[in-house]
Amino acid sequence: MSTTLYTRLLELLPSQPVLTATVDTVYPDGTAMVTMPGGAQARVRNPLGHTAGATVYVQDGAVIGDAPALPVVLIEI
Repeated sequence: MSTTLYTRLLELLPSQPVLTATVDTVYPDGTAMVTMPGGAQARVRNPLGHTAGATVYVQDGAVIGDAPALPVVLIEI
């Protein structure tokens, strides 16, 4: 077996990052418009049927679950 420990570690990591977003609009075709904390918007698949205002996790163009609705704190140094 010629794989290194580093290669095996990379296989454990997800290929796409998991992002937190807020659902803005739900469309009848099973998609939703979401807004990320920085203001970026994306239209993603919504297989779980989340409603507008829900805080969700988004990965690889799809809603994958509920995210906690925590306050955002900005600290400047």
